[in-house]
Amino acid sequence: MKAKLSASLARVGLNGFLVGILLAIGMAAILPELGSSESNIPWKPFIQVGIALLFFFYGLKLDPTQLGTGLSNWRLHVLIQVTTFIGFPLLVFSLVYFFPELDPNFALGISYLAALPSTVSASVVLVSISGGNVAAAIFNASISSLLGVVITPFWMRVAGGEVAGELDLWASIVELSFKVVLPVLLGLVMHRYLFLKIKPFLSRLKYLDQIVILSIVFTTFSESFSQQVFTSFSWLRFGVLALFMLFILLLVVGILFLLARLLSFSKEDQIAALFCGSTKSLLHGVAIGKVLFPSAAIFGVVLLPVMLYHLQQLILGSLLARYYEKNKP
Repeated sequence: MKAKLSASLARVGLNGFLVGILLAIGMAAILPELGSSESNIPWKPFIQVGIALLFFFYGLKLDPTQLGTGLSNWRLHVLIQVTTFIGFPLLVFSLVYFFPELDPNFALGISYLAALPSTVSASVVLVSISGGNVAAAIFNASISSLLGVVITPFWMRVAGGEVAGELDLWASIVELSFKVVLPVLLGLVMHRYLFLKIKPFLSRLKYLDQIVILSIVFTTFSESFSQQVFTSFSWLRFGVLALFMLFILLLVVGILFLLARLLSFSKEDQIAALFCGSTKSLLHGVAIGKVLFPSAAIFGVVLLPVMLYHLQQLILGSLLARYYEKNKP
C-alpha cells in the first residue's frame, strides 16, 4: 500500500517537484542576488519563452475530438466551473473578510488562489487513478484554463485588495491572451500534425513546466529576500497560514462531495467534480501572477498560499484517489 501511495504521489509530480520548490526557495534565501532584478542572468526572456512553450505543448496535447465529445455532460461542467470561478472565490473572500487578523499580504494571496482556474494535469491524473470520468476532467481543465485568463484578473480587480486593485484589467487580459490563450490555440490547431510525433516524449514534457515554475519561484523569492520582505513574518504566522489553507481545501472538498450526491451524479462524475472543482493551478498561478503582480517582492508573498494549497491538494488528492481505487466496483 505504501509503495502504491508513493507511486500515486509521484504521478502527480509531488515528490521531486516539491523538493525542487523547497530547494528553489532555499537557494533564493541564500543567494538572492542570483535571481533578483540585479542579476546578470537573463531570467525574464527565458521565463517568457518557457511560459509560451509550456502552454503551446499543453494545447498540442489536447484532442479536439475528445473536447467536443465532453460537451454533452453539461450539468457536471456547470457545477465544476461555477464552483471554480464563483463558489470558491465567494467562499474564500467571505472567510478572509471574517478573519481580519490575517496578514494583508497573505489575504491577498489567498484571494488570488480563490480566483485561479482548476489545475491542468493533476486533476486529470487523480480522476484517472480513481476511476472517474477522465474525458470530463480533460474538458473542464481545458475550459478552466482559458476562462481563467479573463475571470482571474476580473476577480482580483474587484476583490483583490489595494495592490491588485491598481491593475489595468483589460491590459492584463490582452497580455494574458497573448501569453496563454494564443499558444494554447496554436497548439490545438497543430494537434493533428504534431501530436503523434511528440507522443513518445509526453512523459518528459512535464519537466518543462516544472523548470519554468521553479525558475519563476526562484526569481520571485530572490527578489522578496533581497528586499527583506519576509523579515517580519514568524514561523507561527506561516503555520497559521498553512492550517487556514488546509481548512479551505477540506471545506471545498466537503461541499463538492455533498453537491455531487444531491445532484445524483454517477460515481464517475462525482469523482470528476470532486477533483476538478477543488484543485487550483500552480502553473496558472505563476503565469498569471507574473502579469498581475509586476513587483516580484510582493508576488513572493502572494505566491505562498498558492504553493501551500498546491502541496496540500496533491497529498489529500492522492489519499482520496487511493481510497477510490481500492473501492472500485
